Amino acid sequence: MSAAQGTVRSRTDELNGIKDSARSGPDPAATARQHAKGKLTAHERIDLLLDKGSFSEVEPLRRHRATGFGLEDRRPYSDGVITGWGTVEGRTVFVYAHDFRIFGGALGEAHATKIHKIMDMAISAGAPL
Repeated sequence: MSAAQGTVRSRTDELNGIKDSARSGPDPAATARQHAKGKLTAHERIDLLLDKGSFSEVEPLRRHRATGFGLEDRRPYSDGVITGWGTVEGRTVFVYAHDFRIFGGALGEAHATKIHKIMDMAISAGAPL
């Protein structure tokens, strides 16, 4: 294996680790609090809705760029909304779900941009949201 291949492999492993971290949420305690309230995470809700294995997430690594009030130090991946598409009974649908583990699901610029993008994609595809 060449040095370049080793670098690509390590960078790919790093990216996969970041994606796994983004999916699991910012803090295991936040997930436990959701579950203790009888609530599911955004990914869990989407998984229940869509056909198994059909979900394709859009911009899972998007982060806000806000500053002030310490926000520049808190930049979780997904920015509190999960967006993407999949199928329900074989029919393509576009979905989004607020992730209350991140900023209580509060709407910010990056969050709104992701929702707007998935709405535009649904319109372009002629599929429901």
